[in-house]
Amino acid sequence: MPAHRASSATLAGAYPFLVPPPCDIGVPVGQDALTGGPFCFDPWALYSAGDLTNPNLLLAGVIGQGKSALAKSLAMRSITAGRAVYVPGDPKGEWAPVAQAAGGTVVRLGTGLPARLNPLDAPDGPEPHGPRIRLLAAVAALTVHRELAAAEHGALDAALASAERRSTPTIGDVLDALASPDATSARADGVRIEDRSADGRDLAHGLRRLVRGDLAGLFDGPSTERLDPRAPMVVLDLSRLGSDEDALALAMTCASAWLEGALLASTAKRWVIYDEAWRVLRHVALVRRMQSQWKLSRAHGIANLMVLHRLSDLDAIGQHGSEARSLAQGLLADCSTRVIYRQESDQLSGTASALGLTRPERDLLPVLPRGTGLWKMPHRTHVVHHVLHPAEVDVVDTDSAMRDHTEPHER
Repeated sequence: MPAHRASSATLAGAYPFLVPPPCDIGVPVGQDALTGGPFCFDPWALYSAGDLTNPNLLLAGVIGQGKSALAKSLAMRSITAGRAVYVPGDPKGEWAPVAQAAGGTVVRLGTGLPARLNPLDAPDGPEPHGPRIRLLAAVAALTVHRELAAAEHGALDAALASAERRSTPTIGDVLDALASPDATSARADGVRIEDRSADGRDLAHGLRRLVRGDLAGLFDGPSTERLDPRAPMVVLDLSRLGSDEDALALAMTCASAWLEGALLASTAKRWVIYDEAWRVLRHVALVRRMQSQWKLSRAHGIANLMVLHRLSDLDAIGQHGSEARSLAQGLLADCSTRVIYRQESDQLSGTASALGLTRPERDLLPVLPRGTGLWKMPHRTHVVHHVLHPAEVDVVDTDSAMRDHTEPHER
């Protein structure tokens, strides 16, 4: 076969695993499987160097392959480098030990627990009405299991405006205003009071769940918690809510809204970690809100980390060509770094298409050993063995009880 000569850029495209440049900026993650050298990662430093177009990260892999251990150890190690970590919803209660080990704060929410969060607490800024109505619209759409009609959105906006006559409104105040609309506001909008009341009736029934239903006592009154913006880590533990998917999605949305407002004053670079993100991705209104928040991440020094089992989790949101699917694809586009752990063979085509993987990268996915991931970035690809220090294992490795303790701590 005759010799072939090409530039390094051309060769990198044809043979993506051929001597990638070292990634030695940031906290240590593990060992580069192709070079044997250390692999480090810090999205803010890499963004500043021009290696990333945004700081967000997607982490996907089948259950039991070590993706949770990676997310938790990356969080703890980032704290030692001066970063902060926020987990706005922890459905399994797995992040509480991590926060406690890092000297952080855990807020536990659930029936019978004393903590209560008001997602309508005013964030810093001259105009809190906009963020509040967008949150309420997303929550209301989830409770009624459909998109809101224009008249319903108008009724909700008017109810919020009425509730905002208090210094800090609550969802309970909004529910009361939906049940008894303000006549002056209705006349100003050219709407009969009877019609305004009818427009808000379904929304009132939906929001009732947060005030007098199974989620009562969590988000329906003034906040009982005050967070220190200097805390290295904050986790909102939702494990007491059980496995009700709608309840968890509602709670994760309200809790994340409260956390955003409570900690917006912090100037620290910070991770916001969406574990079990597939729960939120099933609801169009919540994905729309998540995407709008991600667009603001760079302005606030935030790197989002979204954890999925597989890329087909995004299929649940809608069909190809739909607005919902476009929103999901937008979230992927807003993740410059994609870390893929082992995928089943029936997931390969969809994963490769969604992430723009080359054929060698695609073929590697079903044979990746536990704790090893494909790190796909705009101008480089690495295969990385995640390495845990023995002191980290009991804190971050939630699957250790299922394995022989003689296994090495390379996860």
